[in-house]
Amino acid sequence: MFLIERLDALIEQGRRMPMTNSVVVDRVAATDLIEQLRVAVPEEVRQAKRINDESSRLVERAQDEAERIIARAQEQAAFLIEERELTKAAEQRSDEIVEEARGEAQEIQQGADAYAANTLVKLEGEVVKALESIRRGLSALDERYPQGEGQDPEGAGDVIEDERSHAQL
Repeated sequence: MFLIERLDALIEQGRRMPMTNSVVVDRVAATDLIEQLRVAVPEEVRQAKRINDESSRLVERAQDEAERIIARAQEQAAFLIEERELTKAAEQRSDEIVEEARGEAQEIQQGADAYAANTLVKLEGEVVKALESIRRGLSALDERYPQGEGQDPEGAGDVIEDERSHAQL
């Protein structure tokens, strides 16, 4: 957010080009801020990927645990089946263990999904705030310098043109 605010300030401080929505800004400063943003944004993406990977690992772990519980239940069922008097009880207990394992696996998976969703929602909020800040900055510039006003007496520097009509944010 700090970098976006600095870029916004740099644009606001730029000199207005006559009869256009363009401003002249310090190229070195703008390039430096853009490079810093390039470094910062991929870190947020990597962090979201780590969160997603962690939730996948939690789901895998839950599935492995469920499979172990099911295997243990099947072993117990096989042993009990050998005991003729206990066949019915063994089947019932096996079903209970399998159902418990499924319930535990589902709870673990729901927890992992909720954690991932919560983290992604927070990340989305930060990205939306950054986008809104950029839009407010551009809007403030448009209000401050309506088209056709302002002059650049020196005519020097690089021009950042308003291309919002060509690109969607």
